[in-house]
Amino acid sequence: MKQDFERYWLSKLSTSLERSVGPDIRAKIMEGSEDLSDGTDRSEVVAWSARAMALLDERVEAAKRFDVMTGCACQCPNTELRGIRAKYEETSDIDIVLEMLQKKFVSFLKDELKLSATVVDVIIRKGWGLAGRREGGKIIATKIPKSAYIADYLKETDPVKKRAIYCHCPRIRGALMSGVSISSTYCYCGAGYYRGIWEEILQERVRVELLESVLKGDDVCTIAIHLP
Repeated sequence: MKQDFERYWLSKLSTSLERSVGPDIRAKIMEGSEDLSDGTDRSEVVAWSARAMALLDERVEAAKRFDVMTGCACQCPNTELRGIRAKYEETSDIDIVLEMLQKKFVSFLKDELKLSATVVDVIIRKGWGLAGRREGGKIIATKIPKSAYIADYLKETDPVKKRAIYCHCPRIRGALMSGVSISSTYCYCGAGYYRGIWEEILQERVRVELLESVLKGDDVCTIAIHLP
């Protein structure tokens, strides 16, 4: 049976709130989400999400907000990072890690997504993807558009639709297409994917920073990973 994405994500948000800010604030922010599911009208989901993020911004300090939302992220399986982590433990070389992540990313584009060589070349030239680029003590990573819409994104000229089809989250795609404003705090959910990768490889806590976001009007989402 297909997993209900909405219920699954709400469960992660609830758990992350409980862990970071406690039961009282968790209950207040989660209020009204009890009946939301993949079958709920998108406008209801979008409206609840906008309200929840507004409450989070209002009641929770920045560092904890980021912890809450990065805790909701999809995660790269640790089994896929095992070899990279071992190489880092052996060499302590971030540049080797970046090379290995880039090789994994290119393989994903070619072998799993089956993208044409032309599209793969465009993505690589733009610097999008898993590895990112190193700038001193931080990694700058730009997410690729949602896999199913990569070709459409590259051709799209309407800025609103372009931002909507870029985003991996159905909740945010709905908000962008309907003109509903949601705090860019939400995008720390996506940033949590990169946080998880680097914390697994380095075995240390890292800080992530949102540089660009479709919720702020940018065409892409770019994250800085501050190395310890």
